[in-house]
Amino acid sequence: MALLITDECINCDVCEPVCPNGAISMGPDIYEIDPPKCTECVGHFDTPQCVEVCPVACIPKDPAHPETHQQLLGSFWFCRKECDVNVIVSCVGRVGKHQAHYSLAQHLLYSLHLLDLMKKDG
Repeated sequence: MALLITDECINCDVCEPVCPNGAISMGPDIYEIDPPKCTECVGHFDTPQCVEVCPVACIPKDPAHPETHQQLLGSFWFCRKECDVNVIVSCVGRVGKHQAHYSLAQHLLYSLHLLDLMKKDG
């Protein structure tokens, strides 16, 4: 799931700079999270950093955007401006204990290889 900043937000400015995906920005009244960019810090950290630093605990999971851990990991790779194959290879090794994550990482490697081939041909 993406996260959601509720109206209990006090605009303390601590969540925006800790978001590794740039998913948090100031809205008309309070900070907002862009759901397609939010990976709950999967791929970066073990826990969502905005939740960790929020002094008023106003950042729950957004029920309107349910996602599995695998989907969040896929969003992490999709949101990266530059996918470094070496990082993905490292990820494959790191998540090797979890077959589903390993399969996802392998799929990402294959997809990046195909994209690279298309760029060369195109």
